[in-house]
Amino acid sequence: MAGERYFVGLDVGGTTMKCAVVNDHGHPLSAPAVMDTHPERGQDAGLETMCETIRRAVAAANLTLDDVTAIGVATPGLMDIKAGLILDPPNLKPWKNVPVRDHVKGVFKKPTAYQNDANAAAYGEFWVGAAQEAKSMVLFTLGTGVGGGIIINDVIIEGEHSHGGELGHLRIDTPDRGRICGCGARGCLEAYASATNVVRRAREDMAAYRGTTKLRQYYTANDDVFTARVIFELAMAGDELAMKVVDDTAYYLALGASALIATVDPDTIVFGGGMVAAGERFRSLIDGHVKRFGLPYPTKSVKITFASLGSDAGFIGAAGCARLLVQQAKPE
Repeated sequence: MAGERYFVGLDVGGTTMKCAVVNDHGHPLSAPAVMDTHPERGQDAGLETMCETIRRAVAAANLTLDDVTAIGVATPGLMDIKAGLILDPPNLKPWKNVPVRDHVKGVFKKPTAYQNDANAAAYGEFWVGAAQEAKSMVLFTLGTGVGGGIIINDVIIEGEHSHGGELGHLRIDTPDRGRICGCGARGCLEAYASATNVVRRAREDMAAYRGTTKLRQYYTANDDVFTARVIFELAMAGDELAMKVVDDTAYYLALGASALIATVDPDTIVFGGGMVAAGERFRSLIDGHVKRFGLPYPTKSVKITFASLGSDAGFIGAAGCARLLVQQAKPE
């Protein structure tokens, strides 16, 4: 369409990279191009894979690079957003101090935005997803860990050291008695509410539970595929112990959400990740606990909802960051 702008969004993960061209209204022009990341091949190979994934996405959209206005790249792990570097990403080893933004910009000669993957997903939901009617939002991403992002009036809260929105490391218990998190500290939200730790808590609850439960039966027969998704499915089917695990998870997430209400007072709090498949009961549980714990006045109107873009949020949000870069002439 004449005059329409197109933005490339690339979402880099530890296993795969996903990339698509997105128009000015946040709609992908095609299914995403997907390539294996293969971090073990080294960072130079990883940078070339990023570029090849971008080329494939542009071709899939029946465009040329001349049609592209800007590029957005989102990556996981420890990073320096201002400098455009992945520093030492745990799921992309042995990469270290990788100049992602400058490399992509140099290859394609396009304005290039660089962002944390959770921040990009948050921006995708803010731009065209579950929070598109909001002026401010918080996203909690529930996966192997707990990530997140905070958006206020089109501004992604990156923080001075690129660690704004690390919501999995909100303290919801004391550091002398809380559960141990993967970061080494005690009491972090992630230690209670990540998919990994939902499974861990379920195993502990089973050890103490004396009744009959399908949760234990499933675990005994299928220990190798015992996941948070299974626990939530059994809860939806009415298993009492599984329901307790889900209820406790909602409780912990509400503690984190209540802290954000007191900090940034958002319009909307969005939860994304595999656990949201548990549906309305899970959302309602979180909402009910938030109303118990949160500051009364802002909690009355805050909207608690689930993400709507699924696994596309990362590349859509990365493209949105590229669009934002162009609109605001943001220094790179």
